[in-house]
Amino acid sequence: MAATSTANVFTRDALRGKIAFVTGGGTGICKDIAQTLLEHGCAGVAIVSRKMAVLEQSARELTAKAAAAGASGVCVALAADVRVPEQIEKALADCVARFGKLDILVNGAAGNFLALSAKMSYNAFKTVIEIDLLGTFYTSRAAYPYLVKSKGNIINITMTNHYTGMQLQAHAGAAKSGIDAMTRHHAVEWGQDGIRVNAIAPGPIENTEGMSKLAPPGYNETLQRTIPLGRMGTVREVANAVLFLASEAASYVTGAILVVDGAAWMTIGGMNYPDGIEAFKQLKAKL
Repeated sequence: MAATSTANVFTRDALRGKIAFVTGGGTGICKDIAQTLLEHGCAGVAIVSRKMAVLEQSARELTAKAAAAGASGVCVALAADVRVPEQIEKALADCVARFGKLDILVNGAAGNFLALSAKMSYNAFKTVIEIDLLGTFYTSRAAYPYLVKSKGNIINITMTNHYTGMQLQAHAGAAKSGIDAMTRHHAVEWGQDGIRVNAIAPGPIENTEGMSKLAPPGYNETLQRTIPLGRMGTVREVANAVLFLASEAASYVTGAILVVDGAAWMTIGGMNYPDGIEAFKQLKAKL
């Protein structure tokens, strides 16, 4: 089943004048999120990760694409490790110094790999918790004073693997389930300050590093047969979900975890249903 085009669902000024800060925005899904925010009116988007060379190239590319789409927003590159609060605080301060405010925070920085829990090093588990869970808290906490002023909103990028449990993903599932909980807690606590806090939980998304790294070789065809919509999602479909939550269309939505997966998590069952067990056995034998 072919993906439905969603390129022009929203008006191009849906986020007119807004300023966004996107961790993990130099590559993958979060890069497309940054592009979508720019194309729909954001005056500025800061993309943030550790690798400045990658960020600078992406920032130039995204600014050029925005201009080609008729948007005037600017993308800037800010290097920071989300595991280090002082670096995130500086990047946020630099963003606000450049653009004058902060309206939208997208917590997308993440680390993942396939690993057997029985063989995973303690440090490997800790690293994913630090990037995903602690990084989301550190960035949200550091952004809070700016978002109070703008009555802004936070969108956390999580996943669906922990809904049913998935082999080789205990570390990522533990981190993302923590983010789900944090999303709800912050929605309740910070709603009183006018800040909305939501999350997006992508499922299988085609042409992403995650799918190339995490799925067994040749598994995509098997995977698609288990997805009720009959296909994997696209990065733009995830970005459009972020755009909805960032816009005034979602002005009364907070504490929500919006699953964008074609109902995959309901049928995949840890990627073992109906005939994925053998593929994962072969993969596990190599780890």
